[in-house]
Amino acid sequence: MRILIYSPAFYPSIGGIETLVDILAREFVRQGHAVKLVSQVPGDDSMKPFPFQIIRRPGPRELLSLTEWCDVFFQPQMSLKGLWPLLLARKPWVVAHNAWYERADASLGWQDYLKHFCVQFATGISVSDAVAAHVMTQSQVIPNTYREDVFRLIPEVPRDKDLVFLGRLVSAKGVDLLLDSLAELKRDGLTPGLTVIGEGPEEKNLLDQAKQLGIEDQVAFAGAKFDEELARMLNAHRILVVPSRWQEPFGIVALEGIACGCVVVGSQGGGLRDAIGRCGVTFPNGDAAALTGALANVLSSADELDAYREHAESHLARHNTEKIAGEYLKVFTRAIGMKISSSS
Repeated sequence: MRILIYSPAFYPSIGGIETLVDILAREFVRQGHAVKLVSQVPGDDSMKPFPFQIIRRPGPRELLSLTEWCDVFFQPQMSLKGLWPLLLARKPWVVAHNAWYERADASLGWQDYLKHFCVQFATGISVSDAVAAHVMTQSQVIPNTYREDVFRLIPEVPRDKDLVFLGRLVSAKGVDLLLDSLAELKRDGLTPGLTVIGEGPEEKNLLDQAKQLGIEDQVAFAGAKFDEELARMLNAHRILVVPSRWQEPFGIVALEGIACGCVVVGSQGGGLRDAIGRCGVTFPNGDAAALTGALANVLSSADELDAYREHAESHLARHNTEKIAGEYLKVFTRAIGMKISSSS
């Protein structure tokens, strides 16, 4: 099968969609398929070799030629700018819904209305039940996978730290709520340590907040960490906290934490609860009091932590890379068959 992946965001840009696309593309190649990836992000691919061709910022003629080459045109995230070649080449179009088609305040702009309209003509994949309910057309739910070779148990790392946050330091991720909860726990006599892994525009505000709350000695801002160093840091912690204010479409970070032996405490809206499964506990988005209560419970009970960890193996098996990529390939094959049937 010849698969063209149209992903405007890709390495050296770093994020959830970039990671997912890299994992899937590599696995498609490993399973014997030809893959080419189109990205709008400039980069020097000699610095990090990929087992598939990357075409960066192609012109209209080259993009049309690539579309004519493929058996299936795959968008891991809906992009209106990338659709025009399908009007001419008429290839099977598969979209993975990895985001909400709406504004930050849940209103719909004209682009969102257009996306909801256009996806009716695509074969759809949704990363969670919540996203599937949001999309105004039928789609198959296939959850995300994670980098199994990186995020794993590392037995020689002592698990002697309490809480860890991993993500961009932006208001939507809710680190300020977590700091408020730490202050409340301190008033109740609990003083867990917190490691904040990540960078972002809110870092200074969070540093100031920790100082104002009198918990700066409990909080370590570690900056951005990657790959083996990141996996070892996660292995050193007991609990991963994902206190997002907004409703995450999925939440690969939860899988990464679970794979490294963390119990997850995360917000329950959107698809994050699917990513956590029975490997942790959830609380209502934005509810600092509920977060405080959830943290107090898991911090005070080693048996409860062990009970959540017992579900990790079976939960992660559902997100196995080979399995998830295989489900995608079945959708691609079905889309190709439907296109052939409609053309005959």
